[in-house]
Amino acid sequence: MANHRNSRSSEDTEKQDLSLKHAPTLQPSYLEDTISPVQRIATLPGRAIGIQLPLERAPTTARIPIEYRTLSIHVYDSQRFDHPGPKPRRPSRRFWRKDQAATDAGDGDADFFGKLDFHSITPEQVCQRFNVSPDAGLDTSAATKRLQRNGSNVLTQKKSQYWKKLLRYVFGDFCSILWVGVVIFFISWKPLGDPPAPYNLALAIVVIIVIALQAIFSGLQDWSAQRVMASILNLLPENAVVLRDGQPKSIPSNELVVGDVVQLSTGQKVPADMRIIKASNDLKFDKSILTGESEEVAGTVDSKETNFLESHNIALLGTHVCNGTATAVVVLTGARTVMGRINKLTNSSDEQKTNLQKEITRFVIIIICLTVTLVIIMLITWLAWLRVDHYDFLNTTGILVDLMSLVVAFIPEGMPIAVAMTLSLIARRMKAAKVLPKSLSVVETLGCVNVVCSDKTGTLTENKMSVVSLGFVDRTFSGTQEVKTDSKAFHELRKGMTLCNDAFFDPSTDDRPIPERQVQGNATDGALLRYVSALPGGMGLIKEQYNRVFDKPFNSKDKFAFTYVEPASEKSEEESTIIVKGAPDILLSRCVSYFSGVDDSERPLDQEAKQALMATQEEWSRKGERVILLTRRAYRSIHPHGSIEFEEELGDAALGELTVIGLVGILDPPRADIPSTVSELRRCGARVFMVTGDFRLTACAIAQQIGLLSSRADPDRVADFEQKGRHDQLEKVRDDRHAFIEGSLLVEGKEIADLKPDQWDVICKYEEVVFARTTPEQKLRIVTELRGRGCVVAVTGDGVNDAPALKAANVGIAMVSGSEVAMEAADLVLMGDFSSIIEAIRLGRLVFQNLQKVISYLLPAGSWSEDWPVILNVFFGCPLPLSSFLMIIICCFTDLFCCLTLIFEKEEFDLLTIPPRDPKNSHLINTKIYGQSYLFIGTMETITAHAMFFYYMYSAAGIPITSMFFAFANYSDGYYGWSQDELNNFLNTGQCVYFVTLVILQIANLNSVRNKRLSIFQNGPQHNLALFLGPIVSLAIAIFVTMEPGLQNLFGTATVPIKFWMLPIPLAVGLLMMDEIRKLLVRTWPKGPIAKVAW
Repeated sequence: MANHRNSRSSEDTEKQDLSLKHAPTLQPSYLEDTISPVQRIATLPGRAIGIQLPLERAPTTARIPIEYRTLSIHVYDSQRFDHPGPKPRRPSRRFWRKDQAATDAGDGDADFFGKLDFHSITPEQVCQRFNVSPDAGLDTSAATKRLQRNGSNVLTQKKSQYWKKLLRYVFGDFCSILWVGVVIFFISWKPLGDPPAPYNLALAIVVIIVIALQAIFSGLQDWSAQRVMASILNLLPENAVVLRDGQPKSIPSNELVVGDVVQLSTGQKVPADMRIIKASNDLKFDKSILTGESEEVAGTVDSKETNFLESHNIALLGTHVCNGTATAVVVLTGARTVMGRINKLTNSSDEQKTNLQKEITRFVIIIICLTVTLVIIMLITWLAWLRVDHYDFLNTTGILVDLMSLVVAFIPEGMPIAVAMTLSLIARRMKAAKVLPKSLSVVETLGCVNVVCSDKTGTLTENKMSVVSLGFVDRTFSGTQEVKTDSKAFHELRKGMTLCNDAFFDPSTDDRPIPERQVQGNATDGALLRYVSALPGGMGLIKEQYNRVFDKPFNSKDKFAFTYVEPASEKSEEESTIIVKGAPDILLSRCVSYFSGVDDSERPLDQEAKQALMATQEEWSRKGERVILLTRRAYRSIHPHGSIEFEEELGDAALGELTVIGLVGILDPPRADIPSTVSELRRCGARVFMVTGDFRLTACAIAQQIGLLSSRADPDRVADFEQKGRHDQLEKVRDDRHAFIEGSLLVEGKEIADLKPDQWDVICKYEEVVFARTTPEQKLRIVTELRGRGCVVAVTGDGVNDAPALKAANVGIAMVSGSEVAMEAADLVLMGDFSSIIEAIRLGRLVFQNLQKVISYLLPAGSWSEDWPVILNVFFGCPLPLSSFLMIIICCFTDLFCCLTLIFEKEEFDLLTIPPRDPKNSHLINTKIYGQSYLFIGTMETITAHAMFFYYMYSAAGIPITSMFFAFANYSDGYYGWSQDELNNFLNTGQCVYFVTLVILQIANLNSVRNKRLSIFQNGPQHNLALFLGPIVSLAIAIFVTMEPGLQNLFGTATVPIKFWMLPIPLAVGLLMMDEIRKLLVRTWPKGPIAKVAW
């Protein structure tokens, strides 16, 4: 029948598919509708399906459970009132929906899902409806036509609300403050201006131009960042194993079509809405993304549930298979799925601020508080004194312009641009290093990591397992070549390895040698598969003789799997058998006998035999081998196959009266780069803990091989704490974030539940720790305890059992070769070697340092040196040394281009030699940076620029500095014999001298701030060629501003004499030398008083 179906022409197949004669409850338009392939959206983890990716992890899906539950309730309502006539009004719907349009859409969704019956018909009827064979799947031509007609299996991309983005670009961040300045400048022009001053109007226009330029740049940078993140996420794999033309085949999930027969296994993400037609009895799904509940939900073939969304025989897109295996038929794809419909309502979730954004907000708040404080003091001074006694000197328009200039000057307009460009640049560098951050927030957190909890298999090891040892209770072999394959004992061992095995070779690689074939299934089963396939007769020799009736796959909780097989021939004398394989320490207590490898007899498993078996396990484990125990039990079931009673009966039978067949030693070699990576992680101040489900001796052996355990001696145990005085040692290092208890520790999963808080305090302070035989819940507990004690934890893993810990960690790191669940839970995916995590940490620290340098560069001139001219003007009656226009030019143009060159800075020294940053106490901007920027560099720049201003006024106009102070309104016609126009010209030129001096001094500051400790002779500007471009642009702007006639007429700028272009150069060199002296003192006396206050 299956062959007949597949031999039909594609045209006939399509005709029957389109007719849907067996689907009265589905509208024919469902399969006829055409959805154009859309651009792949940012998904977790990957590329074809999912929810739009924000900068943060969990908040994105916060609304999904609400929408899912609401939709489910409405489906029940739809089914309840499914009769002619108007349906009762649902007033509660407005509580969930934002508007009536969404309510109407929800009604349509409820009606659609209320009419679906895929969950209530039999598997045979489902296959008939989609014209597919459950054993052979679709043929390629039919699948291609369905894909062309219905479109790719992707969720509809949210249409960008460009008007909202435009508003954010124009009015968000610092632009909101700049708009206040625009309004004040306009008001100062009209109606307060008497007569209206074109200067104030021009200032308003200049600020508007600045806002427009920032908005354009923000838009371009946002577009660029989205492209980078999209290209990164599209590299992450997401495939599905389907039956096509009678063969299992791995295809991209976005190529799935309705009617595809998909094989699901532990660790996979469900790629579409599917009806389960075959399932293992332990099949469970994680539906928390939809329900918000962490409890696993069982999957079954049959269900009495009337609601499609709640039925246990429906696997919904986006959920995960956390246990068991299943075969399912795709019934809904893309935007028609439950997740597709909910996605329309949830992909507009607000983004939450990252740690770096919070740091920048903290900095801005401090700057604004300082600005507001100074503005209030100046305003009070003007109201109480200047307005009364010196109104002619500073009228209402004058004070408003001065204060708004002060506000504009204080705000570092270059900061948002620098932050965006820095993160985007680092993301590109990480991508080049085969490190894929799924969100930009991960970049800065990496630099703080001080504990790395790593899974063993597939992360520290290659996940390329091979059988290296075989043995029986009373006989072992030093290598697989010495085994006698003609004995009865070996036949039983081969039978167990063949039948209790879910792995298979990818058919497309069948022509390759066995070691090079691609395996579908877990690595342990794959090792057994390769070994048996290499024997005479291969897998088929045994498989052809038996039928696998029931399977329970291996899971990380039970740590065993079993298969129930019956003879394929009714004439066979073989018995029905339960074959159980798993960890020896788990299964040994259930065994009562064993096969002898000496004489092929079955003997009682006495204490001596148990000790021999345990000794073999320990011997192999100490060599780093994973030891698998194979057992069997002859058993004939009494309940009908497929019934719940049958599954329960077999589950109970597998728990006792087992006979040991033999032991298999499987070696998974460590990755070649791991020892050096562990060493580098320690050098950068991060401890490396192994958290694995493997046997303790195997875990310790691998840990010693890779250098995670530095001593060959047995590690400490929790029971040794009192004897070795570990609690006393804890008190010595408790308050030191970088001090630890020297030594190694082994903790087994069975001990974790009984650990007390004081014992956890000791464990978390050990330098080397191995956690063995852990479950996913225990891994999560370990991460929680570490974070609760102030550790910044990175968790690396590749399996489904690692997912809870990956989510709970500060940074979750998955291997690209791992499960889809692990990649979805992680923040970072390693596309290459594990050693690339070192480069990721280095770049994370570089981000933080470069942003500190950017801010330290902006503050001296863009804030400090621009505030003092206003202070001298208001409090000391001095003519304004720097005009408002020139303040804006410095902040928004000359300083901006120079500061952007700092984001291209490479590390000044090896950043891995410094300890990890404490995010609670180490801020982006701290007292030391304020001291460096304001009190040291800023003060020198302020004094120098003022000195140049007063020197020009004295040399050109003959007005001494003493006459400039407290001049107030006296600085007018006749002052020192000069007319008002001449005095204005002197002042305009003096202001430009101040401006030019600051521009040149900032070039020196640029070369100074790029090195915190090193001399310019040790790390010169040749290492960052952008440093040459920034000053050239700044000087070009300064020349244009001071010499362009139009600007001179409008803003009162003036040509600066060549003398005053030259004089600041040696002064700038002097500023650079002063900071060089500071660095020399810090390097010479690293613990001296200068070093303690140095940034």
